[in-house]
Amino acid sequence: MAQVIVSNRPDYSVGDIVLAQTGWRTHALSDSAGLRKLDSATAPVTTALGVLGMPGFTAYSGLRFVGMPKPGETVVVAAASGPVGSLVGQLAKIGGTRAVAIAGGSRKCSFVKEELKFDAAVDHRSIDFPAQLAAACPNGIDVYFENVGGMVWQTVLPLLNNFARVPVCGLVAQYNGVGAGDGIDRLPVTMHEILFKSLTLRGFIYEEFVSQHYSEFLREVGALIADGRIRYREDVADGLERAPEAFIAVLDGRNFGKAIVRVSA
Repeated sequence: MAQVIVSNRPDYSVGDIVLAQTGWRTHALSDSAGLRKLDSATAPVTTALGVLGMPGFTAYSGLRFVGMPKPGETVVVAAASGPVGSLVGQLAKIGGTRAVAIAGGSRKCSFVKEELKFDAAVDHRSIDFPAQLAAACPNGIDVYFENVGGMVWQTVLPLLNNFARVPVCGLVAQYNGVGAGDGIDRLPVTMHEILFKSLTLRGFIYEEFVSQHYSEFLREVGALIADGRIRYREDVADGLERAPEAFIAVLDGRNFGKAIVRVSA
């Protein structure tokens, strides 16, 4: 997200705030291809990086077009306090489903339960995490929004109902590689469950839905934010020099909300 300081194009003026694929830097040159002008009167411009940007659209498109929850079903989302998971759960609630959060630590669990109004929140760091998740999902799981993979996926798998849908948009537990583990090959169990429960696992990247659905996403979620039905949280690091630290914090699960690096005030 950047401010225009010089413009040779009539559709952009000095002072305009734009969303731009510039990378982490203090200054950039653009031919205007791919720029999106932001309106601070509609919502804070930082939302274009989170709830009204790529993470928000990932939540919206993955839930609506892959998960396809029905009223009364149970939707479970991993990394539920983050920019994707938090919107998944709130949209699921608005759609009449039961939303269960998986998050790391009591502070994040309290946030999604008390502020975002999830029906239940389970701490994946708890020693009895499997038992807590089973108790929070007495009727099983119909939609599991996968952001994490690893141990969390193994805990969710036996709770999935027949014909459950699993949108897969991230595997953060595996981005840094995996350790030696316990030597058990769990793929056969996973494949058995997929077959005998008729599960649907669908990986997706948000870009496949952009051309047809991005404008409706901005309208629908923008209106929900404006009337207070959708809430969000941002975790801001000040200074370009803190970009590596902020990025590593995301991979370690230390951020709380959408991680943003503010290059300058």
